[in-house]
Amino acid sequence: MSTTTTTTVETISKPNIGVFTNPEHKLWVEESTPNLDSVKKGKGEDLPEGWVTVAIKSTGICGSDIHFWHAGAIGPMVVTDNHILGHESAGVILATHPSVTHLQPGDRVAIEPGLICNNCEQCLTGRYNGCEKMRFLSTPPVDGLLRRYVHHPAIWCHKIGAMTYENGALLEPLSVALAGMERSGVSLGDSVLICGAGPIGLITLLCCQAAGACPIVITDLDAGRLQHAAKLCPRAHTHLIDTSLSPADSAAAIVAAASGTKPAVALECTGAESSVSTAIHSVKFGGKVFVIGVGKPNMSVPFMRLSTQEIDLRFQYRYCNTWPRAIRLVQDGVIDLAALVTHRFDIEDAVRAFETSGDVKSGAIKVMIQSEVDT
Repeated sequence: MSTTTTTTVETISKPNIGVFTNPEHKLWVEESTPNLDSVKKGKGEDLPEGWVTVAIKSTGICGSDIHFWHAGAIGPMVVTDNHILGHESAGVILATHPSVTHLQPGDRVAIEPGLICNNCEQCLTGRYNGCEKMRFLSTPPVDGLLRRYVHHPAIWCHKIGAMTYENGALLEPLSVALAGMERSGVSLGDSVLICGAGPIGLITLLCCQAAGACPIVITDLDAGRLQHAAKLCPRAHTHLIDTSLSPADSAAAIVAAASGTKPAVALECTGAESSVSTAIHSVKFGGKVFVIGVGKPNMSVPFMRLSTQEIDLRFQYRYCNTWPRAIRLVQDGVIDLAALVTHRFDIEDAVRAFETSGDVKSGAIKVMIQSEVDT
């Protein structure tokens, strides 16, 4: 480990505060690690080989952040101590280890938050999202990115050029949608159902629109979110779910909304059992139901419908090898992420940001937390 690094290009003048939760479901802002005193003095940080220091500029609040705060767990991933949230972030390089040659102070980067072992079968075959020793930032017990400054491996810091930090942060949920598009095989002219008009559903809608899917139906329980969907993709059919209907009857109403065309592919973005069942009832013979959303540990599905209609039910866990493509799509204007942002807060006001994001009545789609004014 070297004791010298490239020096910083901006002055660190603020405390390294972070956004915490704990097993008691409290949420607060206080000073966090790493300590950056040597960077403040312009002497560089004693970084591990291949690592850099990043000043976080913008971070999006994900549904999983809300879930870790409210429920304290997602499946086997449990908050057991004070825990820093956040994994949708972009910022600027402050310092680099001498071994890092492709990045330098001043580079604007988006941070891919998964740290892998590079030794297991999944890593060596390119499906590193299944790494047996994955350390995913913001997933307990690994602290997240919702703080002012972090150290991170340079290989997982992707240059974003002149892209806004806000768009850079949104590359993470775009990566989720791109992984779903690739594994579900949505292509030109496919009829598609998107279940859920939250951030992932809406980004998936933008991807399906760009891919030439038609017709597209997007569903939700909230009329306001569907109005947002209609603005993003005017040719999409929006359908408000009637919770009094059975999944089979709800599926029939969805097909009717598309003038009788059954979806070839359903992209389920909520993880709710009733929504997964509705998707299964909606697709045509030989269709696909691809579950992007995160649900409860166990659920019931209409098995015989899957069997007699030869429906493929598939799933996704995060993403891999998506970030370069996501950057190109945003830089070339194929995908416009800016329209997803409904609220912005300074990091000092992060508690109110989380309260807004977790309140269905707030009208929030994507809430962004800014460590600096420049987005």
